[in-house]
Amino acid sequence: MPVTDVRHDLDELTLTITAEFAAPVQRVWEIYADPRQLEKIWGPPTYPATFVDHDLTPGGRINYYMTSPEGEKFCGWWVVKTVDEPREFTFEDGFADEDFNPLPDMPVSHNTYTFEETSSGTRVTYASRYVSAEALQKVLDMGVVEGASSAINQIDDLLAA
Repeated sequence: MPVTDVRHDLDELTLTITAEFAAPVQRVWEIYADPRQLEKIWGPPTYPATFVDHDLTPGGRINYYMTSPEGEKFCGWWVVKTVDEPREFTFEDGFADEDFNPLPDMPVSHNTYTFEETSSGTRVTYASRYVSAEALQKVLDMGVVEGASSAINQIDDLLAA
């Protein structure tokens, strides 16, 4: 399993997931740069993602939805802040309605995804910061750790294909 560490800190308002992949940094980066590859790993296995818009450039917008086994859609958005290919990108991530308008009562996270070369491939650090302990607790209660971990753990199969 690629996920090697998961930590959340309500005082620091952070959730950090670390994963290791037996592939070069550029190959792992390409998964996030290509919406068709990203669709294969963004949602948990039973909630596949569809990316409607995907502009991984500073100021770019990414809109997506995940579909539950019952056919219900859960929409989200990113606003890309910085891109340093293939080392790091930062973005805001939030929940949306079906027109991809942000849901004001749902948490927004500020994210930094960092890609580092290791002796066996690539380490990715997925760091998220929330505006309050309540916002972080809300996504923890919604199952973000389990959902994100199961999504990230799909990357090995994509890399092997």
